[in-house]
Amino acid sequence: MNRIVIASNNAGKLREIRDILQPLGFTVVSQREAGISIEVEENGETFAENAALKARAVYEALHCPVIADDSGLLVDALDGAPGVHSHRFAGEGATDADRNAKLLELLDGVPAEKRTARFECVLCYVDAAGETHFFSGTCEGRIGTTPAGENGFGYDPLFCVGDRTMAQMTEEEKNQVSHRANALAKLARYFQEK
Repeated sequence: MNRIVIASNNAGKLREIRDILQPLGFTVVSQREAGISIEVEENGETFAENAALKARAVYEALHCPVIADDSGLLVDALDGAPGVHSHRFAGEGATDADRNAKLLELLDGVPAEKRTARFECVLCYVDAAGETHFFSGTCEGRIGTTPAGENGFGYDPLFCVGDRTMAQMTEEEKNQVSHRANALAKLARYFQEK
């Protein structure tokens, strides 16, 4: 099996990536499982820059194939915010609930038809030779008015696709439509073509 290190210890991201890449014959391990602990400052101005910063840092430590992603929520009524600042949107140390509460506060009074949004994900894959490849995916939706659902993480309880939030979907359903799943599908096609 081919081994790929994910430049993350986020359990939700790892589960999504494993679900999609393991059936293709890859062993997917977190950076912690690979024996390193790196906190990379995500000071890039784009998702691609942040993904590359994380992937290169882990590649330089391990010299093996690495995948990093950076993703976030872009809300049209907020001119694309929180965007690359999605994780730090409610300040350092904020929880998912804090970030969701801030989003709802900023969208208070915004009618349903103007609550359009999208999740965007950019994957950076650094291959065994150190070459960098990028794959992106999006998922269109809208922001609900109250959190709903027990699954997922981040903004999933507010992000509606159709009549359900991502947190109301099963893992399998989410992996059919999510921004990360769309980016991973492109990466999977790249692997199959190689």
